Amino acid sequence: MRTHLRRHPILGAAIVAPLTLFLALCLVFAAWLHGMRIPFASGTTWFTVQKVGSAHYNEEPTQPVFFLVVGNDSRGGPGNALGDALHLIGLNPALHKGTMLDIPRDTAADIPNHGVDKINAAFSRGGVRLQAQTVAKMVGVDIPYAMTTDFGGFISMVDGVGGIDVNVPFAMHDTFSGAYFQPGPVHMNGTQALAFCRDRHDFGIGDLQRSENQGTFILDALAKLRAQNTDATGTFNLLATLGRHAVIDGIGLKDLYRFGRLALDFDPSQVRNVRIPVTSGSGTRLNLDAGARSLFQDFADDAVLESH
Repeated sequence: MRTHLRRHPILGAAIVAPLTLFLALCLVFAAWLHGMRIPFASGTTWFTVQKVGSAHYNEEPTQPVFFLVVGNDSRGGPGNALGDALHLIGLNPALHKGTMLDIPRDTAADIPNHGVDKINAAFSRGGVRLQAQTVAKMVGVDIPYAMTTDFGGFISMVDGVGGIDVNVPFAMHDTFSGAYFQPGPVHMNGTQALAFCRDRHDFGIGDLQRSENQGTFILDALAKLRAQNTDATGTFNLLATLGRHAVIDGIGLKDLYRFGRLALDFDPSQVRNVRIPVTSGSGTRLNLDAGARSLFQDFADDAVLESH
C-alpha cells in the first residue's frame, strides 16, 4: 500500500527535525498520539517512509527497533539515484538509549542478488527496500522501516520549517558543495543545510568525515527543534507542514501509533553517533575494518554500545 498521508486522528505530539528522514519519521509517527489531524497531502513529496521488512514494532517492546535513513542523490532528472547518505538508527525503549551508525557510501557490501559492490549502489538497483536489506545483512539486524529523501526534498523540508540552527564544529570553505561556515551556531536555510551535509573536500578523510557530520547534524537538529517547539501550536504547525509532503508506504496506523509512543520517550542526547570503521580496499571501495564485526555485534544485541 502506497498512500500520501491523509486526515487521520492523531493521538500525541513529539517535536522531531524534519530535515532528516529519521526526524521526520518520528514526528509523523508521534503525531498520531494527540487528538490533532494532519491535513491532506497537497504538495510535492519531501520524504517517503516505507516498511521494508516483515518485523513489526511491539506495543511494549523488550527488544530494540532499527530503522534506516537514506539520503539519495536524485536531483529530479533521469537516471538511477544512489544511496549516498546512510544512517542506521537503533533505539532501546527499555534503556531509553540508542545508537546511530554512520555508513560511508563507498563501503563494500554484498548486495542481495547483485554481488559485492559499493553499498550505495543498492539503492539504484532496488530502491530503499534493497538498500535496507543490504545494510541489514552487513550489520546483522532486522530493519523493518526505512526513510528516504532527495536533494530537493531535503532543501524543502528545512525551508518549510523556517530553517534550522546548527552548531558548526569547524570552519568550512568548500567550493564544490558551497559550504562556507565559521565554527559556532549558524541558522541555515535548506540550501545551506544541504551544503553542510555534502561537504567532503574540507577534510583529509573526505566522505568518512562527511558521513559523521551528517549523523551529528541529525541529532543536533532534533535537539534544537525539540527546544524551540514546546507548545501545542508550534507542534501542530510543524506537523501540518510535514503532513502535506509525506508519503507513507506499507505502514499501518497501529505501527504509527506504537512508534509515536517510542519517539516521545527519546532524548537525542541519549543517542550516540558512531561512524563504522572502514579501511582501504579494491579500487575506491572501502573494506570493513577488523573491528567492525565486534562493533556490529555490540550494536545488534540491544542498540547500545557497551564496549565500543
